[in-house]
Amino acid sequence: MMRKRPMRKYIKPLIGHILKLSIGIIMIYPLIWMVMSSFKETSTIFHSAGRLIPESWDFSNWTRGWTLGTGARVRGVPITFGTYFWNSFWYAGVATLGTLMSSALVAYSFSRGRFFGKRVLFILMLGTLMLPAQILMIPQFLWFHTLGWVGSYRPMIVPAFFAISGFFIYLITNFMNGIPRELDEAAKIDGCSFYGIFARIILPLSVPALITTGLFSFIWRWDDFLGPLLYVRQARQFPASLALRMFADPTVGTDWGALFAMSTLSLVPMVVIFIFTQKYLVEGISTSGLKG
Repeated sequence: MMRKRPMRKYIKPLIGHILKLSIGIIMIYPLIWMVMSSFKETSTIFHSAGRLIPESWDFSNWTRGWTLGTGARVRGVPITFGTYFWNSFWYAGVATLGTLMSSALVAYSFSRGRFFGKRVLFILMLGTLMLPAQILMIPQFLWFHTLGWVGSYRPMIVPAFFAISGFFIYLITNFMNGIPRELDEAAKIDGCSFYGIFARIILPLSVPALITTGLFSFIWRWDDFLGPLLYVRQARQFPASLALRMFADPTVGTDWGALFAMSTLSLVPMVVIFIFTQKYLVEGISTSGLKG
């Protein structure tokens, strides 16, 4: 006859799960409120802020938000919010590609290269992590203005191809340091060059760290507001993060329903990307932290 387990063995895990679930609901509640508010009439959103489920579902917020309310046109071509989504995908995608290429090369040099001043350069690279980006904002703007790049995405994309993020270099370097060097020696015996080892051995094994880097880079640029605000001038070039501001007009009033609808839609790509890459994200972060 099987012995019954004491109830206290189940009580502690149950309390832990309830506590985690409660904290999770509290953290995600603002997001749920925003999604539900996108189906409410704009005039009733804040009057019924305590009510999560709409009394009457209003889908016009989504139509009005997608068409920008008035159906704006440029040279006769209608502009929808899809234009701004495409701008965000293009900007974030190209900049992320440049970040991956340049950061991987620099990280490989720090991990496997032997050159004079390597430790000093690595320390200086880590020092850039402690430098607030706002300090460089004015000199960078003056520099790009002199180059004639203001008014385009070049100030935000071109530097990405020159490994400007010390965080990503540090993350990938730590991951590469965890790859056994015996693989390098075996590849050398087979005739691989320094860059051949990088392309055939190190790079394929660094996929988790590269996916983590790409995910963070894409999300940060997708959410970037200050960069496009400084450098992008024409409305049709706005990314989604900057286009959302157009729904807020202090002189006329803010169309909260359309704003919440497009804000919800702008979260969908990030959620989908995270769902399909969370395995590599956890692996990349945990493995990169094994060595410093």
